[in-house]
Amino acid sequence: MTHSAHHSHRPLCLHLRDEAATAHLGRCLAATLAPGLRIYLRGDLGAGKTTLARGLLRALGFQGRVKSPSYTLVELYTVSRLNLYHFDFFRFREPKEWSDAGFREYFSGAAVCLVEWPEKAGDVLPMPDIEILLSTAGAGRDALLTAHTEAGEKCLEAASGLKSQDGFS
Repeated sequence: MTHSAHHSHRPLCLHLRDEAATAHLGRCLAATLAPGLRIYLRGDLGAGKTTLARGLLRALGFQGRVKSPSYTLVELYTVSRLNLYHFDFFRFREPKEWSDAGFREYFSGAAVCLVEWPEKAGDVLPMPDIEILLSTAGAGRDALLTAHTEAGEKCLEAASGLKSQDGFS
């Protein structure tokens, strides 16, 4: 399975000036989440994937510690109106580990799946609704948000005012 776009939504490009702006992007996305949405976070170590996830979870009302699930592989958060699974596949050595871990069932249903390092699971993951690529840009980050499904398109359309928010350019 390839993760090519099936919809014509233009990617949304944002410059995030600092860590606060990255967390703010997460908060903005939280307002647009729908049950069953799959969001894949890509980027090098330190690019801001967990910071974005933390901002999203805070906006949904989660007050506890949000850490990258590098060792546990998945953390479940029951927040607001949603069940959200936060995955981190950084430690995977081969895609088979994803299916061996029994994660397929997590991706079918009403839970939101937020995945760091999806490329480590290869092509066994279902197509994301939204893919976010974070890259270092000076002291800040660039974020490229791409919708791959109709549900992802709706989410990004709802968040289309992001460029005018403080911290984005």
